[in-house]
Amino acid sequence: MKETIKYSTCMRPNPLKAEEAPKAYATLQSNGTVNLEELSEHIRKHGSVYSEGTILGVLKDMVTCAREALLEGNYVELGSLGKLKVTIKSEGAKSLDSFTDENIKALNVNFEPGKGLQWNIREDVDFEFTISRKAQEAAKAAAKAGQTNADWGEGDNGGN
Repeated sequence: MKETIKYSTCMRPNPLKAEEAPKAYATLQSNGTVNLEELSEHIRKHGSVYSEGTILGVLKDMVTCAREALLEGNYVELGSLGKLKVTIKSEGAKSLDSFTDENIKALNVNFEPGKGLQWNIREDVDFEFTISRKAQEAAKAAAKAGQTNADWGEGDNGGN
């Protein structure tokens, strides 16, 4: 059975080609967020012999330990889930000799999906067009005000 992915559309410029006219693109419409507690409960409902609290504790410990491993300079391999690694963002210096710690602007944790998340998800879903969250909010406000039309901004075709 296929799942359904909801999306809306919006006009976006190409940041690399500012002279080109904006084009219509799809924007995913999320149903929300699943936090660690909810994920723990979901795992338990799949027949786990462990309690929701035990699963939650293991996941929280995994986060703590993954952070420690990343700070030690390691990649964190999570099997079929994927890999975590730290990347560094720096500002260029004129020469190798002039580069200092001040040139380092940020450290980021990047996630590389593993085989468990690298399937052709497009084949596993159906798509359903929906209006954007912004348009939904405008429609709700208009309905509450007894209006039959809603305005969510000139030129907005329902993005985000």
